[in-house]
This record gives sequence, structure tokens and C-alpha cells, in this order.
Amino acid sequence: MISIFQNYGGLLLQGFWQTILCSLIALFFALIIGSAFAILEVMPNKLVHVIAKAYIELFRNIPLLVITMFFYVVIPMYVAKISGFASGTIGLTLYSSAFIAETVRSGIQSVDPGQMEGARSNGLTFWQSMRYIVLPQAFKYVIPPLGNQFINLIKNSSVLAFVAGFDLMYQGNVIASDSLQSMSAYMCVGVLYLVITLPLSYYMRHLEKKIAA
Repeated sequence: MISIFQNYGGLLLQGFWQTILCSLIALFFALIIGSAFAILEVMPNKLVHVIAKAYIELFRNIPLLVITMFFYVVIPMYVAKISGFASGTIGLTLYSSAFIAETVRSGIQSVDPGQMEGARSNGLTFWQSMRYIVLPQAFKYVIPPLGNQFINLIKNSSVLAFVAGFDLMYQGNVIASDSLQSMSAYMCVGVLYLVITLPLSYYMRHLEKKIAA
């Protein structure tokens, strides 16, 4: 492992930052999109509910790699060329947003319905009630599962390796092929993934305890 870090540290570092960048972008947009569809799913309008449910079920039940390859292979054929990094990030965003939507929806439904009724009776619109009353309470309920989704998102970013996204996994494949030290190369990749996910895991536990207290 030490020799791999010494000889291929630059490639590993490049893959490390690509993985972090992809994960942050996907996390940001997946949280926004997922939260929006979670709200749409609990709206009284039946058509809106059906559309939101269809989006969630679609991306929850299609493999991440299929979604990513659609943007990497199909979209360039008919629309415009997309880089491997962009394809992987878009696929990861859409895939993760569906799971985040279900997580946030469960949090919204855990809030006492009287909170929404009280907000509406005081003159707030549905969206204002969601923003100021319901969502702040809902996110407290879903901190642990959201943390798990964030960690899964980071690990799923390895899908970039299939579309030349130059992430950690991609660089690990390059190093394993070049050095003929597959075990050491992938062990280094695993260690760097732990560098990202372990602090996040411990922070989410700390945040959960802090909110509970």
C-alpha cells in the first residue's frame, strides 16, 4: 500500500477530489429535488401526488448504472455530448433524490397534522406552512436515515468509474492495471473512501444525539 501511495499519490488525490466534488454536487441537488418531490407527494392534489410518486418509483427501481449510462450513451446520440463526470453526477443526483424524497416524506408524515392545520388557520399558505412549520420538524425526525443516504451517495459515486469520470474507483482501476498490484491499489481506494465516509458517519451520530438531547 505504501508503495502505491508513493508512486501513484497524484492519481489517487485527483480521484479523491473528483469523488468529493461529485458527491457534494449530487448531495446538494438530490436534497433539493428529493425534498420538493416529498412535499408534492403529500399534497392534497391527486394529480400532483401521482406525478411525484411516479418520479420516485421510476428512479428508485432503475439501477444507478442504467441511469448513468443513459446520460452517457443515449443523450449524446440525440441531444448533446455529456462528459463522464457530468453523466455520473446527474445519474447519482436523480437516483439519490428518489430515496431522499421517501425519507423526507416519512418525516413530514411524522409531524402532527395539527401543526399544518394550525399554520393554515393562521393565514399561512401550504408552502409557507411547509417551509416554516412542518419541514424544520420533519428534518429532525429524519436525520439518521438522511445520514445513511448521504453515505450511500458517496459510495455510489463509484459509478463514475464506468463512464471515465476520473473518480477514486476509476483511478484505482488505472493503478491496478498499471502496477499489477490489484490488492494494494484497491485497498488504497478503500482507505480513501473511509477517509470520506467515517467522519460523516460519526458526525451524523453526534448530530442525532444533539438533536435528541
